[in-house]
Amino acid sequence: MITVGDIRVHVFSDGAFRLDGGALFGVVPRVLWEAAFPPDERNRIQLAMNVVLIEAGEHRVLVDTGIGDKLGEKERGMYGVEQATTLVAALAERGVTPQDVDAVVNTHLHFDHCGGNTRLEDGRLVPAFPRARYVMQKGEWEDASQPNERTRGSYREENFIPIAEAHQLELVQGEAEIVPGVRVVPIGGHTAYHQMVVVESGGQRLLIPSDVLPTASHVAPAWITGFDLFPLGTLAAKKRLLDDAIESGATITFYHDLRTPLANVGRKKDRYVLSEVTA
Repeated sequence: MITVGDIRVHVFSDGAFRLDGGALFGVVPRVLWEAAFPPDERNRIQLAMNVVLIEAGEHRVLVDTGIGDKLGEKERGMYGVEQATTLVAALAERGVTPQDVDAVVNTHLHFDHCGGNTRLEDGRLVPAFPRARYVMQKGEWEDASQPNERTRGSYREENFIPIAEAHQLELVQGEAEIVPGVRVVPIGGHTAYHQMVVVESGGQRLLIPSDVLPTASHVAPAWITGFDLFPLGTLAAKKRLLDDAIESGATITFYHDLRTPLANVGRKKDRYVLSEVTA
């Protein structure tokens, strides 16, 4: 747990899974990334899913919900899913029940970020957080609801359609305050309407950029995933938020990094450098 002014922030894991290493690093040659991310015999590298719980006064906000527990055995094997506990159990360790969560912010609707949005109850899908409003960009909702051949594999209706059916969906357009001290800011790049979360209190800042900066290694501007639909948008967004983090002294979270979930950023000559923050 860290504090951002008067706001308490917990960063914890929903487990790990595996994706193709070349896909995660795009045009970056394997020889440059394989030491930090050793691939298995199927060229898959292990990635974290670092969920963020924000406690701002009486409000509890969850940022992304991991991969969830609805994948079948075949898909869990394909993605090498490893989960020591459930998202609900991890929250319980922090004294929070599903009913305590006021808002769930989905940075975007790829299945490894919103799989825990819903759960099975008596054979039907229901919101996992029954009192929460689920906040996402309107454009992201529309793109996820009408995927194309490139995006269909990443968007799974079971993770977000039940939210609308339960009348818990809150669509925003552009920057919006979620609760005092917590706001969403569209940054694009990874998807057209990908958003990050900014936490501000007492002159301190935390940036939650999700898949625009999936791991600490991706602070190098040219290290952009092959999953990004708009890589030049990612490049511009990364530079803006990293420069902003340096100027404001903000801490950054890295959703997919097993070793460095939190860090501060600085500059050394023409490179961005990180100093790890211990939660």
